[in-house]
Amino acid sequence: MSLSKLKAMLRSYATKERATANAWFFKTGKGQYGEGDRFLGVTVPNIRKTVRAFPTLPLKEVIALLKSPWHEERLTALFILIHQFQKGDPATQKKIYNLYLKSTKWINNWDLVDLSAHKIVGAYLIDKPRKTLYELASSPNLWQRRIAILATFWYIKDGDVKDAIKIAQLLLNDKEDLIHKAVGWMLREVGKKDLPTLESFLKKHAPKMPRTMLRYAIEKFPETKRQRYLKITRD
Repeated sequence: MSLSKLKAMLRSYATKERATANAWFFKTGKGQYGEGDRFLGVTVPNIRKTVRAFPTLPLKEVIALLKSPWHEERLTALFILIHQFQKGDPATQKKIYNLYLKSTKWINNWDLVDLSAHKIVGAYLIDKPRKTLYELASSPNLWQRRIAILATFWYIKDGDVKDAIKIAQLLLNDKEDLIHKAVGWMLREVGKKDLPTLESFLKKHAPKMPRTMLRYAIEKFPETKRQRYLKITRD
């Protein structure tokens, strides 16, 4: 179960074509949100296959993997953390939660956040105070803010939409398109569980919502209603 064997397995699946495609897809050019990120060229199914071969990799080595310059290695580390969190006792879950929050420097692309935040941060705080989510939502770091809103996905699925709505309000004036998309997505999920709450939010905030955020939020609305909302946005 060594880290070196895990890395070798990942590389056995890598292709230059996939690496090039991923570098383009995840915007790694100068000035883009993924600037400097590096890709081996491994598909997500093959990453998951690797995770299944190394589910009990020691946490120390998992965190070392999470600090890798290679995107797929960081994603592999997050999948292992999720697996160990879900299988762990409360003490293990607390440790993984704390390690996750201490490691957000390396959880630095939208897929890394979206596949892990709700399953670790959201899940851990399900029966605890959620002050940390609001601290993350106020962070100058783009990815920490995205973690804050994505963590609420865990609660939305159970019909608990309060934190999603509050954090969406905090992020209404965010400058980053990746936050607009994330907030809009979570608002859309709110609408699936509690449409009146979503419509109440939109009645108050739609005119000042970034257009991308609004478009995501109302994606499932009937076309006539969608167009009515789109005509009143600020941009």
